[in-house]
Amino acid sequence: MQRRIFNAAAVNIAAGLDPEKCTIFVQSHVPEHTELAWIFNTITPIGHLERMTQFKDKSKQHRENINAGLFTYPVLQTADILLYKGEVVPVGEDQVQHVELSREIARKFNMRYGEIFPEPQAILSEAPRIMGLDGKTKMS
Repeated sequence: MQRRIFNAAAVNIAAGLDPEKCTIFVQSHVPEHTELAWIFNTITPIGHLERMTQFKDKSKQHRENINAGLFTYPVLQTADILLYKGEVVPVGEDQVQHVELSREIARKFNMRYGEIFPEPQAILSEAPRIMGLDGKTKMS
């Protein structure tokens, strides 16, 4: 696992991330990510998660491996964004729905507990979908 972590950091630096200007860290080493996701799970309606396009698509493609991690991943992604009070989130077009869910969760949390989290905005690049090598499906 350590080797994979090192390789992931190296790839990000090689792709242009400047370690002098950004912080690279291992998400699983920050327990607040999963703790906040658990809290958000308590206020997220199941119906919202069932409507996630990515969950529906992957469930059809991999019927033998439909699990809670896939189902609740958008809530963990919300925790990743809101833990750092992210206001602008660069995403591919397939992730816009997840950022919209993040906005809904932030709004619901703030209504119950006071203004804590911003409602993040999804920002798409000029190439919002990068195609895979086959030219037919998006790269994952």
